[in-house]
Amino acid sequence: MSVEIITKEDLVQFKSELLFEISKLVKPSESNGNRQWMKSAEVRKLLSISSGTLQNLRINGTLRYTKIGGTMYYKTADIHRLLEGGDHA
Repeated sequence: MSVEIITKEDLVQFKSELLFEISKLVKPSESNGNRQWMKSAEVRKLLSISSGTLQNLRINGTLRYTKIGGTMYYKTADIHRLLEGGDHA
């Protein structure tokens, strides 16, 4: 059994790499118009709804979301399903 010591620098490096990977998932590349995730403000604008209405969609399960830190993300596919009048996203 070997023991590895993790330093503060190791954790800082891991954090940096993790945030970079998350940002690649959230932010579209310039050449790729297919976004998988949208932030709350983008969803509100697309659906022309208030933040309270978006909150109600989250609470009643109509629109699923993922929270990372203090930011909520919504799958673009779920938004399109909601726009097309599909049942729960």
